[in-house]
Amino acid sequence: MSLVARCFGGSDLANDYHDHEWGRPIHDDNMLFEMLTLEAAQAGLSWNTILNKRENYRKTFSGFDPKKVALFDDAKVEVLMQDKGIVRNRLKITSTINNAKVFLAIADEFGTFDNFIWSYVNNTPIVGHWESFANMPAKTELSDRISKDLKKRGFRFVGSTIVYSFLQAAGLVNDHLISCHTYAEMMSVK
Repeated sequence: MSLVARCFGGSDLANDYHDHEWGRPIHDDNMLFEMLTLEAAQAGLSWNTILNKRENYRKTFSGFDPKKVALFDDAKVEVLMQDKGIVRNRLKITSTINNAKVFLAIADEFGTFDNFIWSYVNNTPIVGHWESFANMPAKTELSDRISKDLKKRGFRFVGSTIVYSFLQAAGLVNDHLISCHTYAEMMSVK
């Protein structure tokens, strides 16, 4: 049995996420909302915690359909606060509802959220050439700029570090390590 070089992983769930999702360009608005929501939920926690709760998040947050999430009310927040299958943090839950409304406003303004967010990278992923995570930044000038813009528009839980993680997850930034088995493949993905 040969070992596969990955940027991260360990569990089957983490390996699958790394190999088939992380860093691959996302252009579907619901998936972009999902990744932004999960990155915000992860703040202060491990990514494995969020991956283990992801399916329940999809169920409880209506498949990450921002149109449905934007309609959640106080009663729904109380139901979510009792759900052990998600991170039961009131600020994170209410920010998700708030962010769904802002997400929709941006999508309305730009045609899609995809059009808005990908314009920051001229519709072409930025490619990192990292040898280790120790050299990789936790935030950049780009994530600072996007974070400020999102906050100005009304988003919450979108600090620069969260935004940078989102950019990596959604493939706007390809930060697969050069030693990773997917690095060469990702160089040609748009």
